[in-house]
Amino acid sequence: MVKIAVLDYGIGNLRSAEKAFVRSGADASLTTDEEIILASDGVVLPGVGNFGNCAKALNDSGVRDVAIRAIRKRLPFLGICVGMQLLYGSSDESPGAEGLGVLEGHVKLLKNAPKVPQMQWNHINVTQSSPLLKGVDNQWFYFVHSYAVEQSASNQDTIATCDYGAPVIAAVQSGLIFGTQFHPEKSGKTGQALLKNFISICESPV
Repeated sequence: MVKIAVLDYGIGNLRSAEKAFVRSGADASLTTDEEIILASDGVVLPGVGNFGNCAKALNDSGVRDVAIRAIRKRLPFLGICVGMQLLYGSSDESPGAEGLGVLEGHVKLLKNAPKVPQMQWNHINVTQSSPLLKGVDNQWFYFVHSYAVEQSASNQDTIATCDYGAPVIAAVQSGLIFGTQFHPEKSGKTGQALLKNFISICESPV
């Protein structure tokens, strides 16, 4: 059975991500233990709320350095919501707070949004083929966020967008680093399909 380490850094409802992976067929556990994390088949970084608070919690829990080591070890790594935003170096939400900085880009307030935050189901448009999104193109996922990764011509990691007054980056991939701005663990059967895709990636990383 695929072992998934869900990083336990005290922010948000981490247990829901753990339970969603268990329901999807993985041996998932909440942990801060470096040995367990680095021996896992894949790592998940959930996140809700404020970018700066999440970044501080990562540092204070000691999880930040382990997360970077897991990425350098080329373990499949999935950031969810603010966990995706933390893959980048900085956010306008929390000037001075440092994300993991493993992807190039910046997080900004939603532009031209009909309402902030986006708190709704929205369908995604796959813009690049990715094993994470197999079978879920144009499917509906649950979003709750006020900030998103900035759209730019240099951003080659975008694999899906959604429309919310303007195109919003909904999912990214760089090698074995993945991120979803939406919450697959709160997105019913479609979300479970995506989690199963991640489990499959962990079984046979490329």
